[in-house]
Amino acid sequence: MNPSQRNPSQRNPSQRNHCQLSSAPLGVDAALQLLLARARAVTDNEIVSTFDARNRVLAEPLLSPIDMPSWDNSAMDGYAVNTADLAATQGRLRVTQRIPAGCRGDVLAPDTAARIFTGAPIPDQANAVVVQEICQRDGDWVVMPMDITAGANIRARGEDLRASDPVIAAGTRLSPRHVGLAASVGAEHLSVRRRLRVAIFSSGDELVMPGQPLSPGRIYNSNRFIYRTMLDALGCEVIDLGIVADTLEATVEALHSAAAQADLVLASGGVSVGEEDHVRPAMQQQGSLELWRIAMRPGKPLAFGHIDDTPFIGCPGNPVSMFVTFCLFVRPFILRMQGVIGDLLPLMLPARAAFDWPAPKKRREYQRARLSRGADGESVVEVFKSSSSAALTSLTWANGIVVIPEHQTVSPGDRLDFIPFSELMT
Repeated sequence: MNPSQRNPSQRNPSQRNHCQLSSAPLGVDAALQLLLARARAVTDNEIVSTFDARNRVLAEPLLSPIDMPSWDNSAMDGYAVNTADLAATQGRLRVTQRIPAGCRGDVLAPDTAARIFTGAPIPDQANAVVVQEICQRDGDWVVMPMDITAGANIRARGEDLRASDPVIAAGTRLSPRHVGLAASVGAEHLSVRRRLRVAIFSSGDELVMPGQPLSPGRIYNSNRFIYRTMLDALGCEVIDLGIVADTLEATVEALHSAAAQADLVLASGGVSVGEEDHVRPAMQQQGSLELWRIAMRPGKPLAFGHIDDTPFIGCPGNPVSMFVTFCLFVRPFILRMQGVIGDLLPLMLPARAAFDWPAPKKRREYQRARLSRGADGESVVEVFKSSSSAALTSLTWANGIVVIPEHQTVSPGDRLDFIPFSELMT
């Protein structure tokens, strides 16, 4: 059903899930596997200009309508020759034409050379390009070595792509590299998945917006800004429901309103077990809830389920926990809903620890970390001075996250996996 066609007042009690969730937190890998297995890609497509295709997901495979290159062309600035002429002339040839890029030359006459520039078409009867650095120009003549091989410095027609060859597979999230490749084969427009509609809200009576006075007990709502900017980077259409009061009634209404408008509902806060945490009981009462705790730090309370058939993910209220869980779980879930195929796990880089972690933890740790190059040239990683999940300064100090496995101590020099932010925020 199209989200815009849903009626938030239509609730099907048979679809509610009042199952008792396990009290044991789910492992990180199992939690991600569960989420990705539940993600359903949008199926609506639209045509966009290739100029506007960055970060969109290709809906139909792009096939090349042309050979690439479309003709034999010069890979260097130099002289186009027929290598059979070099021995007879002792490598001394008359220069009879000049062929810049964008122009086509005449048929190469025997015992002549053509001054040619990178990208220009190779004239008929020429079979090599001699780079200008090893040639000597003498007026209308050029002298060059005689041991030039046929095919030297020529990019052959179709050596990159042949007409009808696949260029970009469906399900590819289009980066600037893909956009450039599409343009190189003449694709003016591309068929892409429509933008994912994501509804967001923040739970908490303590939250106020920047610009408002900060009275005792209140904090500024940073999570709203993190959600919106991360979703914008993913190319989503954001439906912002603002701050929801800390009551069960307000939370239930926000959930149904969000589900009626969106493909995915995201909340921050209210997913733990406190008396003022209403998101989890609202989901259990009105929808289904399959997950609400993960064996990780930060980010243990993460809720996943459905409200009115719309998937829901609730991230923790502490901003660092919310950021980390968004990167590790929400982002790949959104990519799968957008139709991205293939492996969605971020690239991990090996690095040597520049810190101690003497007490092993039961949960997997994702500590804010800074990767740098050590004196020996190897990558080393240090962690932020505080592990507080409320310290947003740690995210601007860090350039990634270091993974500390469960039940493991760390000493300086130990090898660990590091996830750069560049893998998580584009």
